[in-house]
Amino acid sequence: MTSVMPTSLEISMLVTYLVTLLVCLAITIVTRWKIFTKAGEAGWKSIIPFLSGHTNYKICWKPLFYWISFVLGFVASLLMQFYPDNTALLVVSLILLIAGTVLGIIQCVKLSKAFGHGGGYAVGLIFLAPIFMLILAFGKSQYVGNPTKKVQ
Repeated sequence: MTSVMPTSLEISMLVTYLVTLLVCLAITIVTRWKIFTKAGEAGWKSIIPFLSGHTNYKICWKPLFYWISFVLGFVASLLMQFYPDNTALLVVSLILLIAGTVLGIIQCVKLSKAFGHGGGYAVGLIFLAPIFMLILAFGKSQYVGNPTKKVQ
């Protein structure tokens, strides 16, 4: 008979994983808090999950696109979860995921423009988001405004 009790190695790995996860979460919240305050939004919005995403899209694009990308990902995951053997639905879910990814890429480009940066910075936000978000938050970047709003 084998023991189902976790070993000390397994427990230490779990604790290490959880501590790392909490540190990453704290860094993300602090980073978004700083970005939101630079953009004139309340920093506490970074603590609430859906409101954080909504606010992130609000400062650089339109919040509606956050909810569209959220629904696309949610529906795609439901299709893959409940119909894994249906090839047509898997293709539909893949298309939905690609559409959500495209919206995320556009949001990175618009976030870059909202802080006065160009395409190169947008590429950094797409591929190295944690690093470039930290630079936005704690660097010299200044919020210049939502690029989708017309200046009169």
